[in-house]
Amino acid sequence: MEWAYMGAAIGAGLCAIGAGLGIGKLAGSAMEGIARQPEAVGDIRTNMILTAALIEGVALIGEVVALLVVLTK
Repeated sequence: MEWAYMGAAIGAGLCAIGAGLGIGKLAGSAMEGIARQPEAVGDIRTNMILTAALIEGVALIGEVVALLVVLTK
């Protein structure tokens, strides 16, 4: 039983770390793209927001799965 709790905690932590790294890389690349081509700011911002939402969605699903592991044990 304790292993399930530890596995869920590690899984939730990895999801949070992965989302943070993904959004950090996304924002850095978007800022670099805007610096290189300022006239494309609108398109880059729209794509960045959409991609950030998808990254957060995947992280949320991972954390919900980790929570379900705890609740079903």
